[in-house]
Amino acid sequence: MKTIIKVLLTISILLLTYLCIMSVMTPIRFEESKADREKAIIQRLIDIRKVELEFKDQKGKFTASFDTLISFVKVAKKKMVMKEGALTDKQLEAGLTEASAVKIVKKGNASEIAANGLQNFRRDTAYTSLLQAIFLTEYTLQTIDQLAIIPFSNNQKFELKVNNNFTNSTGSRIPLFEASAHFKTYLFDLDHQEMLNAIDLQEKLTKFPGIKVGSIDEPNNNTGNWE
Repeated sequence: MKTIIKVLLTISILLLTYLCIMSVMTPIRFEESKADREKAIIQRLIDIRKVELEFKDQKGKFTASFDTLISFVKVAKKKMVMKEGALTDKQLEAGLTEASAVKIVKKGNASEIAANGLQNFRRDTAYTSLLQAIFLTEYTLQTIDQLAIIPFSNNQKFELKVNNNFTNSTGSRIPLFEASAHFKTYLFDLDHQEMLNAIDLQEKLTKFPGIKVGSIDEPNNNTGNWE
């Protein structure tokens, strides 16, 4: 009888020890996994922001369609200005500007170019693939479709919203966009209670329970909530 009691006590002690360890380790492991996943998600949101800003520069507005955004980055060109030489303080004081210097050089009048000291001044415009210009080798035509997908989410897409009609206090129109990933989309396969705790904490702080960039409610310089 005493032996049985000792065995049961030993098992109980081991079980309690295990539960105590897990109560400490579970939140730690959750936070570690959450942080690792969010690194990849943040980078993807930064990439989305790059393309949205290029889209706005060329179209005058943002888009809430990933199909439109990805089609755009596949075929669009980016204007590149190749610069050689710079205006000196003396030239600037004499009234030369970048624009006027470019005009003089474009005329091709050698004496006028020499008189203004612009022999080594060049500004050449070229157009290159937007995809290569902003991503180098990070994406290709075959992989850029992944831009819409939240890492670790089983192929769920980021939520993409726009407000192209926002007007500030002075009456100026400011296009706005927002891309986001809720905790539920990329933490669903981790400890469920820890995920609910993370959501609850953010909601109590009146913050978005996840990672997002930009805002459709007010201008925030297209900042991410991790920045």
